[in-house]
Amino acid sequence: MREPVNDVSQTPPPPPQALLERLKDYGQEDAFALWDELSSDERQLLVKDIESLDLSRIDRIIRCSLRSHGLPTAAIEPVPESSVSSVEQRSLEDRERWWKMGLKAIHDGKLGVLLLSGGQGTRLGSSDPKGCFNIGLPSGKSLFQLQAERILCVQKLAAQSTNDGSTAPPQIHWYIMTSPFTDEATRRFFESHKYFGLEADQVTFFQQGTIPCVSGDGRYIMESPYRVAKAPDGNGGVYSALKSSSLLEDMATRGIKYVDCYGVDNALVRVADPTFLGYFIDKGVASAAKVVRKAYPQEKVGVFVRRGKGGPLTVVEYSEMDPSLTSAINQQTGRLRFCWSNVCLHMFTLDFLNQVANGLEKDSIYHLAEKKIPSIHGQTVGLKLEQFIFDAFPYAPSTALYEVLREEEFAPVKNANGSNFDTPDSARLLVLRLHTRWVVAAGGFLTHSVPLYATGVEVSPLCSYAGENLEAICRGRTFHAPCEITF
Repeated sequence: MREPVNDVSQTPPPPPQALLERLKDYGQEDAFALWDELSSDERQLLVKDIESLDLSRIDRIIRCSLRSHGLPTAAIEPVPESSVSSVEQRSLEDRERWWKMGLKAIHDGKLGVLLLSGGQGTRLGSSDPKGCFNIGLPSGKSLFQLQAERILCVQKLAAQSTNDGSTAPPQIHWYIMTSPFTDEATRRFFESHKYFGLEADQVTFFQQGTIPCVSGDGRYIMESPYRVAKAPDGNGGVYSALKSSSLLEDMATRGIKYVDCYGVDNALVRVADPTFLGYFIDKGVASAAKVVRKAYPQEKVGVFVRRGKGGPLTVVEYSEMDPSLTSAINQQTGRLRFCWSNVCLHMFTLDFLNQVANGLEKDSIYHLAEKKIPSIHGQTVGLKLEQFIFDAFPYAPSTALYEVLREEEFAPVKNANGSNFDTPDSARLLVLRLHTRWVVAAGGFLTHSVPLYATGVEVSPLCSYAGENLEAICRGRTFHAPCEITF
Protein backbone atom coordinates (compact mmCIF):
# COMPACT_ATOMS: atom_id res chain seq x y z
CA MET A 1 0.00 0.00 0.00
CA ARG A 2 1.34 3.44 -0.92
CA GLU A 3 1.81 5.87 1.96
CA PRO A 4 -0.54 8.89 1.69
CA VAL A 5 1.44 11.89 0.60
CA ASN A 6 -0.78 14.46 2.37
CA ASP A 7 -0.67 15.44 5.97
CA VAL A 8 -3.54 13.86 7.90
CA SER A 9 -4.82 17.32 8.82
CA GLN A 10 -5.29 18.18 5.16
CA THR A 11 -8.22 16.93 3.11
CA PRO A 12 -7.23 16.27 -0.50
CA PRO A 13 -9.40 17.92 -3.13
CA PRO A 14 -11.95 15.48 -4.60
CA PRO A 15 -11.68 14.21 -8.19
CA PRO A 16 -13.26 16.45 -10.84
CA GLN A 17 -16.96 15.76 -10.30
CA ALA A 18 -18.01 15.75 -13.95
CA LEU A 19 -15.24 13.30 -14.89
CA LEU A 20 -16.04 11.03 -11.95
CA GLU A 21 -19.71 10.97 -12.94
CA ARG A 22 -18.79 10.02 -16.51
CA LEU A 23 -16.62 7.17 -15.21
CA LYS A 24 -19.54 6.00 -13.02
CA ASP A 25 -21.79 5.98 -16.09
CA TYR A 26 -19.50 3.34 -17.60
CA GLY A 27 -18.69 1.45 -14.38
CA GLN A 28 -15.07 2.62 -14.39
CA GLU A 29 -14.99 4.81 -11.25
CA ASP A 30 -12.35 2.49 -9.73
CA ALA A 31 -9.82 4.39 -11.83
CA PHE A 32 -9.98 7.01 -9.07
CA ALA A 33 -9.73 4.46 -6.21
CA LEU A 34 -6.29 5.64 -5.06
CA TRP A 35 -6.96 9.35 -5.57
CA ASP A 36 -6.42 10.26 -1.92
CA GLU A 37 -2.95 8.67 -1.95
CA LEU A 38 -1.67 10.60 -4.97
CA SER A 39 0.46 13.71 -4.99
CA SER A 40 -0.88 16.82 -6.67
CA ASP A 41 1.21 16.12 -9.79
CA GLU A 42 0.06 12.51 -9.92
CA ARG A 43 -3.59 13.59 -9.68
CA GLN A 44 -3.08 15.87 -12.64
CA LEU A 45 -1.51 13.02 -14.60
CA LEU A 46 -4.45 10.74 -13.79
CA VAL A 47 -7.02 13.34 -14.83
CA LYS A 48 -5.14 14.00 -18.06
CA ASP A 49 -4.90 10.25 -18.76
CA ILE A 50 -8.65 9.70 -18.24
CA GLU A 51 -9.55 12.79 -20.28
CA SER A 52 -7.50 11.43 -23.18
CA LEU A 53 -9.85 8.43 -23.43
CA ASP A 54 -12.96 8.39 -25.60
CA LEU A 55 -14.99 6.85 -22.79
CA SER A 56 -18.21 6.18 -24.70
CA ARG A 57 -16.39 4.58 -27.65
CA ILE A 58 -14.24 2.42 -25.38
CA ASP A 59 -17.29 1.34 -23.38
CA ARG A 60 -19.06 0.32 -26.60
CA ILE A 61 -16.01 -1.69 -27.74
CA ILE A 62 -15.67 -3.46 -24.38
CA ARG A 63 -19.38 -4.34 -24.17
CA CYS A 64 -19.69 -5.51 -27.79
CA SER A 65 -16.47 -7.54 -27.64
CA LEU A 66 -17.27 -9.28 -24.34
CA ARG A 67 -20.84 -9.99 -25.50
CA SER A 68 -19.74 -11.53 -28.80
CA HIS A 69 -16.94 -13.61 -27.29
CA GLY A 70 -17.78 -17.31 -27.42
CA LEU A 71 -20.94 -16.89 -29.48
CA PRO A 72 -21.44 -19.61 -32.11
CA THR A 73 -20.31 -18.73 -35.62
CA ALA A 74 -21.32 -20.11 -38.99
CA ALA A 75 -19.55 -23.28 -40.12
CA ILE A 76 -16.56 -22.84 -42.40
CA GLU A 77 -16.13 -24.18 -45.90
CA PRO A 78 -13.07 -24.34 -48.16
CA VAL A 79 -12.47 -21.39 -50.47
CA PRO A 80 -14.03 -22.15 -53.88
CA GLU A 81 -11.51 -22.74 -56.65
CA SER A 82 -13.08 -19.93 -58.68
CA SER A 83 -11.88 -17.42 -56.08
CA VAL A 84 -8.21 -18.38 -56.42
CA SER A 85 -5.66 -17.68 -59.14
CA SER A 86 -3.21 -20.56 -58.64
CA VAL A 87 0.34 -20.53 -59.95
CA GLU A 88 -0.19 -23.65 -62.04
CA GLN A 89 -3.23 -22.31 -63.90
CA ARG A 90 -1.80 -18.83 -64.56
CA SER A 91 -0.63 -18.29 -68.14
CA LEU A 92 2.34 -16.20 -69.23
CA GLU A 93 -0.07 -14.07 -71.27
CA ASP A 94 -2.14 -13.32 -68.17
CA ARG A 95 0.93 -12.38 -66.14
CA GLU A 96 2.23 -10.05 -68.84
CA ARG A 97 -1.19 -8.45 -69.30
CA TRP A 98 -1.59 -7.89 -65.53
CA TRP A 99 1.96 -6.49 -65.30
CA LYS A 100 1.18 -3.89 -67.96
CA MET A 101 -2.20 -3.03 -66.42
CA GLY A 102 -0.56 -2.55 -63.03
CA LEU A 103 2.23 -0.36 -64.38
CA LYS A 104 -0.34 1.78 -66.21
CA ALA A 105 -2.34 2.32 -63.00
CA ILE A 106 0.84 3.16 -61.09
CA HIS A 107 1.92 5.59 -63.82
CA ASP A 108 -1.50 7.25 -63.52
CA GLY A 109 -1.04 7.73 -59.75
CA LYS A 110 -3.82 5.32 -58.76
CA LEU A 111 -1.86 3.16 -56.29
CA GLY A 112 -1.00 3.96 -52.69
CA VAL A 113 1.08 1.70 -50.44
CA LEU A 114 0.15 1.06 -46.81
CA LEU A 115 2.78 -0.40 -44.47
CA LEU A 116 1.87 -1.92 -41.09
CA SER A 117 4.88 -1.11 -38.93
CA GLY A 118 3.70 -0.73 -35.35
CA GLY A 119 5.77 -3.54 -33.84
CA GLN A 120 9.11 -3.45 -32.09
CA GLY A 121 11.75 -6.10 -32.73
CA THR A 122 11.43 -7.47 -29.20
CA ARG A 123 11.49 -11.12 -30.29
CA LEU A 124 14.51 -10.28 -32.45
CA GLY A 125 16.36 -8.99 -29.41
CA SER A 126 15.92 -5.32 -30.33
CA SER A 127 13.77 -2.46 -29.02
CA ASP A 128 13.97 -0.67 -32.39
CA PRO A 129 11.08 -0.75 -34.86
CA LYS A 130 11.16 -4.01 -36.83
CA GLY A 131 11.71 -2.17 -40.10
CA CYS A 132 15.09 -0.89 -38.86
CA PHE A 133 16.36 -4.46 -38.62
CA ASN A 134 19.30 -5.59 -40.75
CA ILE A 135 18.92 -9.30 -41.53
CA GLY A 136 22.57 -9.68 -42.52
CA LEU A 137 22.47 -9.30 -46.30
CA PRO A 138 25.77 -8.40 -48.01
CA SER A 139 24.46 -4.83 -48.48
CA GLY A 140 23.61 -4.43 -44.81
CA LYS A 141 20.28 -2.87 -45.80
CA SER A 142 17.39 -2.67 -43.34
CA LEU A 143 13.91 -3.96 -44.12
CA PHE A 144 12.75 -0.34 -44.53
CA GLN A 145 15.49 0.31 -47.10
CA LEU A 146 14.73 -2.84 -49.11
CA GLN A 147 11.07 -1.84 -49.30
CA ALA A 148 11.79 1.81 -50.18
CA GLU A 149 14.10 0.75 -52.99
CA ARG A 150 11.46 -1.61 -54.39
CA ILE A 151 9.10 1.37 -54.55
CA LEU A 152 11.78 3.37 -56.38
CA CYS A 153 12.25 0.51 -58.84
CA VAL A 154 8.51 0.21 -59.57
CA GLN A 155 8.28 3.95 -60.11
CA LYS A 156 11.06 3.72 -62.67
CA LEU A 157 9.45 0.71 -64.40
CA ALA A 158 6.12 2.55 -64.57
CA ALA A 159 7.80 5.58 -66.15
CA GLN A 160 9.55 3.38 -68.72
CA SER A 161 6.36 1.51 -69.57
CA THR A 162 4.71 4.47 -71.27
CA ASN A 163 5.62 6.27 -74.45
CA ASP A 164 4.16 9.64 -73.51
CA GLY A 165 7.54 11.36 -73.38
CA SER A 166 7.35 12.19 -69.67
CA THR A 167 10.67 12.03 -67.88
CA ALA A 168 9.68 12.32 -64.22
CA PRO A 169 8.71 8.94 -62.73
CA PRO A 170 5.32 8.77 -60.99
CA GLN A 171 5.31 8.99 -57.21
CA ILE A 172 3.83 6.15 -55.20
CA HIS A 173 2.68 7.56 -51.87
CA TRP A 174 3.78 5.46 -48.89
CA TYR A 175 1.60 5.51 -45.77
CA ILE A 176 3.41 4.03 -42.78
CA MET A 177 1.47 3.06 -39.67
CA THR A 178 3.57 3.21 -36.52
CA SER A 179 2.60 2.84 -32.86
CA PRO A 180 3.28 5.01 -29.81
CA PHE A 181 6.30 2.74 -29.19
CA THR A 182 7.84 3.04 -32.68
CA ASP A 183 6.69 6.37 -34.12
CA GLU A 184 9.53 8.67 -33.10
CA ALA A 185 12.26 6.11 -33.82
CA THR A 186 10.77 5.32 -37.24
CA ARG A 187 10.63 8.98 -38.24
CA ARG A 188 14.22 9.52 -37.08
CA PHE A 189 15.41 6.47 -39.02
CA PHE A 190 13.86 7.71 -42.25
CA GLU A 191 15.18 11.23 -41.76
CA SER A 192 18.71 10.06 -40.98
CA HIS A 193 18.72 7.91 -44.15
CA LYS A 194 17.23 10.68 -46.31
CA TYR A 195 14.13 8.58 -46.93
CA PHE A 196 16.25 6.02 -48.83
CA GLY A 197 16.04 8.08 -52.02
CA LEU A 198 12.30 8.73 -51.89
CA GLU A 199 10.96 12.27 -51.63
CA ALA A 200 10.17 13.19 -48.03
CA ASP A 201 6.71 14.43 -49.04
CA GLN A 202 5.72 11.07 -50.51
CA VAL A 203 5.95 9.37 -47.11
CA THR A 204 3.25 9.88 -44.47
CA PHE A 205 3.58 8.50 -40.95
CA PHE A 206 0.56 7.96 -38.70
CA GLN A 207 0.00 6.13 -35.43
CA GLN A 208 -2.31 3.25 -34.64
CA GLY A 209 -4.44 3.71 -31.55
CA THR A 210 -4.27 2.18 -28.11
CA ILE A 211 -7.08 0.81 -25.99
CA PRO A 212 -7.29 0.11 -22.25
CA CYS A 213 -6.54 -3.37 -20.99
CA VAL A 214 -9.44 -4.74 -18.94
CA SER A 215 -10.30 -7.40 -16.42
CA GLY A 216 -12.61 -10.28 -17.28
CA ASP A 217 -15.64 -8.17 -16.28
CA GLY A 218 -14.54 -5.23 -18.44
CA ARG A 219 -13.02 -2.91 -15.83
CA TYR A 220 -9.89 -0.91 -16.60
CA ILE A 221 -6.64 -2.33 -15.28
CA MET A 222 -4.45 0.37 -13.73
CA GLU A 223 -0.80 0.26 -14.80
CA SER A 224 0.03 2.68 -11.99
CA PRO A 225 -2.17 4.60 -9.52
CA TYR A 226 -2.34 7.45 -12.05
CA ARG A 227 -2.28 5.66 -15.44
CA VAL A 228 -4.63 3.20 -17.13
CA ALA A 229 -2.88 0.19 -18.69
CA LYS A 230 -3.18 0.41 -22.48
CA ALA A 231 -2.02 -1.66 -25.44
CA PRO A 232 -1.96 -1.08 -29.23
CA ASP A 233 -5.25 -1.96 -30.87
CA GLY A 234 -3.75 -4.53 -33.28
CA ASN A 235 -2.76 -4.20 -36.93
CA GLY A 236 -6.47 -3.98 -37.75
CA GLY A 237 -6.39 -0.66 -35.92
CA VAL A 238 -5.14 0.68 -39.25
CA TYR A 239 -8.72 1.18 -40.43
CA SER A 240 -9.82 3.47 -37.59
CA ALA A 241 -6.41 5.20 -37.63
CA LEU A 242 -6.73 6.01 -41.34
CA LYS A 243 -10.20 7.39 -40.70
CA SER A 244 -9.35 9.45 -37.61
CA SER A 245 -6.20 10.85 -39.27
CA SER A 246 -8.23 11.91 -42.35
CA LEU A 247 -5.86 9.87 -44.50
CA LEU A 248 -8.66 8.21 -46.46
CA GLU A 249 -9.58 11.70 -47.64
CA ASP A 250 -5.90 12.38 -48.31
CA MET A 251 -5.74 9.31 -50.56
CA ALA A 252 -8.83 10.44 -52.47
CA THR A 253 -7.36 13.91 -52.95
CA ARG A 254 -4.22 12.37 -54.44
CA GLY A 255 -6.29 10.35 -56.92
CA ILE A 256 -5.49 7.00 -55.28
CA LYS A 257 -8.02 4.27 -56.07
CA TYR A 258 -6.16 1.14 -54.97
CA VAL A 259 -4.18 0.46 -51.79
CA ASP A 260 -1.47 -2.20 -51.43
CA CYS A 261 -1.24 -3.22 -47.75
CA TYR A 262 1.45 -5.39 -46.14
CA GLY A 263 3.38 -6.11 -42.94
CA VAL A 264 6.92 -4.88 -42.40
CA ASP A 265 8.52 -8.18 -41.37
CA ASN A 266 8.75 -9.87 -44.79
CA ALA A 267 12.16 -9.58 -46.45
CA LEU A 268 10.82 -10.69 -49.85
CA VAL A 269 7.67 -8.55 -49.99
CA ARG A 270 6.98 -7.22 -53.50
CA VAL A 271 5.82 -3.76 -52.54
CA ALA A 272 3.45 -2.19 -55.11
CA ASP A 273 3.53 -5.38 -57.21
CA PRO A 274 2.31 -4.42 -60.72
CA THR A 275 1.19 -7.98 -61.53
CA PHE A 276 -0.91 -8.30 -58.37
CA LEU A 277 -2.39 -4.83 -58.96
CA GLY A 278 -3.24 -5.70 -62.58
CA TYR A 279 -4.89 -8.95 -61.45
CA PHE A 280 -6.88 -7.02 -58.84
CA ILE A 281 -8.09 -4.46 -61.37
CA ASP A 282 -8.88 -7.16 -63.92
CA LYS A 283 -10.99 -9.15 -61.43
CA GLY A 284 -12.94 -6.03 -60.43
CA VAL A 285 -13.12 -7.06 -56.77
CA ALA A 286 -13.17 -4.96 -53.60
CA SER A 287 -10.36 -6.86 -51.88
CA ALA A 288 -7.67 -9.38 -52.69
CA ALA A 289 -4.92 -11.24 -50.89
CA LYS A 290 -1.79 -13.05 -51.87
CA VAL A 291 -1.71 -16.54 -50.38
CA VAL A 292 0.74 -19.42 -50.15
CA ARG A 293 -0.12 -23.10 -49.76
CA LYS A 294 0.22 -24.46 -46.25
CA ALA A 295 3.48 -26.36 -45.97
CA TYR A 296 1.96 -29.06 -43.72
CA PRO A 297 -1.31 -29.51 -41.77
CA GLN A 298 0.01 -28.36 -38.38
CA GLU A 299 1.70 -25.21 -39.70
CA LYS A 300 0.69 -22.38 -37.37
CA VAL A 301 -0.78 -19.98 -39.90
CA GLY A 302 -4.23 -18.53 -40.42
CA VAL A 303 -6.06 -19.76 -43.51
CA PHE A 304 -8.70 -18.28 -45.75
CA VAL A 305 -12.11 -19.95 -45.51
CA ARG A 306 -15.67 -19.27 -46.57
CA ARG A 307 -17.83 -18.48 -43.53
CA GLY A 308 -21.20 -20.17 -44.03
CA LYS A 309 -22.69 -21.50 -47.24
CA GLY A 310 -22.23 -18.84 -49.90
CA GLY A 311 -20.86 -16.50 -47.25
CA PRO A 312 -17.86 -14.13 -47.40
CA LEU A 313 -14.23 -15.17 -47.40
CA THR A 314 -12.45 -14.58 -44.13
CA VAL A 315 -9.42 -15.78 -42.17
CA VAL A 316 -9.48 -18.32 -39.35
CA GLU A 317 -6.47 -18.48 -37.07
CA TYR A 318 -4.70 -21.83 -36.61
CA SER A 319 -5.64 -21.96 -32.92
CA GLU A 320 -9.34 -21.60 -33.80
CA MET A 321 -9.41 -24.46 -36.35
CA ASP A 322 -10.82 -27.85 -35.41
CA PRO A 323 -7.89 -30.32 -35.73
CA SER A 324 -9.97 -32.57 -37.99
CA LEU A 325 -10.43 -29.67 -40.43
CA THR A 326 -6.77 -28.68 -40.21
CA SER A 327 -5.71 -32.02 -41.67
CA ALA A 328 -8.75 -32.67 -43.91
CA ILE A 329 -7.81 -33.73 -47.47
CA ASN A 330 -9.60 -32.89 -50.71
CA GLN A 331 -10.05 -36.37 -52.19
CA GLN A 332 -10.05 -35.05 -55.78
CA THR A 333 -6.78 -33.15 -55.57
CA GLY A 334 -5.02 -34.95 -52.71
CA ARG A 335 -4.28 -31.56 -51.13
CA LEU A 336 -5.44 -29.97 -47.90
CA ARG A 337 -9.02 -28.70 -48.07
CA PHE A 338 -8.04 -25.59 -46.09
CA CYS A 339 -4.71 -24.78 -47.68
CA TRP A 340 -4.56 -21.04 -48.47
CA SER A 341 -2.38 -19.35 -45.87
CA ASN A 342 -2.79 -15.68 -45.04
CA VAL A 343 0.60 -13.91 -45.26
CA CYS A 344 -0.58 -10.28 -44.84
CA LEU A 345 -0.21 -9.19 -48.47
CA HIS A 346 -3.46 -7.46 -49.37
CA MET A 347 -4.99 -5.14 -51.96
CA PHE A 348 -8.08 -2.99 -51.37
CA THR A 349 -10.03 -0.39 -53.28
CA LEU A 350 -10.17 2.97 -51.52
CA ASP A 351 -13.97 2.80 -51.57
CA PHE A 352 -13.80 -0.50 -49.71
CA LEU A 353 -11.39 0.90 -47.10
CA ASN A 354 -13.94 3.61 -46.34
CA GLN A 355 -16.65 0.97 -46.01
CA VAL A 356 -14.50 -1.15 -43.67
CA ALA A 357 -13.50 1.77 -41.46
CA ASN A 358 -17.17 2.67 -40.96
CA GLY A 359 -18.34 -0.94 -40.57
CA LEU A 360 -15.73 -1.97 -38.01
CA GLU A 361 -16.38 1.19 -35.98
CA LYS A 362 -20.14 0.59 -36.01
CA ASP A 363 -19.85 -3.07 -35.00
CA SER A 364 -17.07 -2.42 -32.42
CA ILE A 365 -16.15 -6.10 -32.04
CA TYR A 366 -12.52 -6.74 -31.09
CA HIS A 367 -10.62 -9.97 -30.51
CA LEU A 368 -9.88 -10.71 -26.85
CA ALA A 369 -6.42 -11.95 -25.91
CA GLU A 370 -5.77 -13.12 -22.36
CA LYS A 371 -2.38 -11.75 -21.31
CA LYS A 372 -0.36 -10.88 -18.24
CA ILE A 373 -0.71 -7.12 -17.82
CA PRO A 374 1.72 -5.02 -15.70
CA SER A 375 -0.45 -3.39 -13.03
CA ILE A 376 -0.48 -1.85 -9.57
CA HIS A 377 -0.98 -5.41 -8.27
CA GLY A 378 1.99 -6.84 -10.20
CA GLN A 379 1.45 -9.03 -13.26
CA THR A 380 -2.33 -9.28 -13.58
CA VAL A 381 -4.14 -11.66 -15.93
CA GLY A 382 -6.36 -9.49 -18.09
CA LEU A 383 -7.61 -8.90 -21.59
CA LYS A 384 -6.07 -6.99 -24.47
CA LEU A 385 -8.51 -5.93 -27.18
CA GLU A 386 -7.29 -6.05 -30.78
CA GLN A 387 -8.51 -5.90 -34.33
CA PHE A 388 -6.65 -7.68 -37.14
CA ILE A 389 -6.03 -6.58 -40.69
CA PHE A 390 -8.03 -9.56 -41.99
CA ASP A 391 -11.15 -8.41 -40.10
CA ALA A 392 -11.90 -6.43 -43.26
CA PHE A 393 -12.66 -9.42 -45.46
CA PRO A 394 -16.14 -10.30 -44.12
CA TYR A 395 -17.25 -6.82 -45.23
CA ALA A 396 -16.10 -7.36 -48.82
CA PRO A 397 -18.75 -7.99 -51.46
CA SER A 398 -16.04 -9.82 -53.43
CA THR A 399 -12.56 -11.13 -52.60
CA ALA A 400 -10.02 -12.77 -54.88
CA LEU A 401 -7.01 -14.81 -53.78
CA TYR A 402 -3.72 -14.84 -55.70
CA GLU A 403 -1.30 -17.69 -55.03
CA VAL A 404 2.40 -16.88 -54.82
CA LEU A 405 5.38 -19.10 -54.09
CA ARG A 406 6.91 -18.90 -50.62
CA GLU A 407 10.43 -18.99 -51.97
CA GLU A 408 9.71 -15.92 -54.11
CA GLU A 409 7.60 -13.68 -51.89
CA PHE A 410 7.51 -14.78 -48.25
CA ALA A 411 10.56 -14.53 -45.98
CA PRO A 412 9.18 -13.67 -42.53
CA VAL A 413 11.43 -12.12 -39.87
CA LYS A 414 9.74 -12.82 -36.55
CA ASN A 415 12.10 -14.71 -34.22
CA ALA A 416 15.71 -14.30 -33.13
CA ASN A 417 18.44 -16.38 -34.72
CA GLY A 418 18.62 -19.74 -32.99
CA SER A 419 14.86 -20.24 -33.19
CA ASN A 420 13.50 -23.00 -35.41
CA PHE A 421 11.82 -20.80 -38.02
CA ASP A 422 11.20 -17.26 -39.34
CA THR A 423 14.60 -15.89 -38.28
CA PRO A 424 16.84 -13.23 -39.85
CA ASP A 425 19.15 -16.04 -41.00
CA SER A 426 16.36 -18.00 -42.69
CA ALA A 427 15.02 -14.84 -44.36
CA ARG A 428 18.49 -13.85 -45.57
CA LEU A 429 19.01 -17.27 -47.17
CA LEU A 430 15.64 -17.07 -48.92
CA VAL A 431 16.63 -13.71 -50.42
CA LEU A 432 20.09 -14.92 -51.48
CA ARG A 433 18.76 -18.14 -53.03
CA LEU A 434 16.06 -16.33 -55.02
CA HIS A 435 18.46 -13.69 -56.29
CA THR A 436 21.01 -16.36 -57.18
CA ARG A 437 18.39 -18.01 -59.39
CA TRP A 438 17.74 -14.64 -61.06
CA VAL A 439 21.45 -14.14 -61.80
CA VAL A 440 21.92 -17.63 -63.23
CA ALA A 441 18.79 -17.23 -65.38
CA ALA A 442 20.24 -13.97 -66.70
CA GLY A 443 23.46 -15.72 -67.80
CA GLY A 444 25.66 -15.01 -64.78
CA PHE A 445 28.00 -17.39 -62.97
CA LEU A 446 28.83 -17.82 -59.28
CA THR A 447 31.90 -18.85 -57.35
CA HIS A 448 31.67 -19.53 -53.64
CA SER A 449 33.97 -20.60 -50.85
CA VAL A 450 31.18 -22.08 -48.69
CA PRO A 451 28.43 -24.47 -49.84
CA LEU A 452 26.01 -22.69 -52.16
CA TYR A 453 23.01 -23.69 -50.01
CA ALA A 454 24.47 -21.47 -47.26
CA THR A 455 25.20 -18.41 -49.37
CA GLY A 456 24.28 -16.62 -52.59
CA VAL A 457 24.13 -13.17 -54.14
CA GLU A 458 21.92 -10.18 -53.39
CA VAL A 459 20.48 -8.15 -56.26
CA SER A 460 19.84 -4.53 -55.35
CA PRO A 461 16.13 -3.61 -55.76
CA LEU A 462 17.39 -0.59 -57.71
CA CYS A 463 18.62 -3.03 -60.39
CA SER A 464 15.68 -5.40 -60.60
CA TYR A 465 12.25 -5.73 -59.01
CA ALA A 466 11.49 -9.38 -59.77
CA GLY A 467 14.43 -10.65 -61.82
CA GLU A 468 13.82 -8.54 -64.93
CA ASN A 469 16.44 -6.47 -66.80
CA LEU A 470 19.47 -8.34 -65.41
CA GLU A 471 21.00 -9.67 -68.64
CA ALA A 472 23.02 -6.51 -69.31
CA ILE A 473 24.52 -6.68 -65.81
CA CYS A 474 24.96 -10.45 -65.41
CA ARG A 475 25.45 -12.20 -68.77
CA GLY A 476 28.91 -13.73 -69.00
CA ARG A 477 30.03 -12.28 -65.65
CA THR A 478 31.17 -14.22 -62.60
CA PHE A 479 30.22 -13.12 -59.09
CA HIS A 480 31.78 -14.38 -55.88
CA ALA A 481 29.13 -15.16 -53.26
CA PRO A 482 28.16 -13.60 -50.97
CA CYS A 483 28.01 -10.16 -52.60
CA GLU A 484 25.57 -7.46 -53.64
CA ILE A 485 24.98 -6.86 -57.33
CA THR A 486 24.22 -3.25 -58.11
CA PHE A 487 24.71 -0.94 -61.05
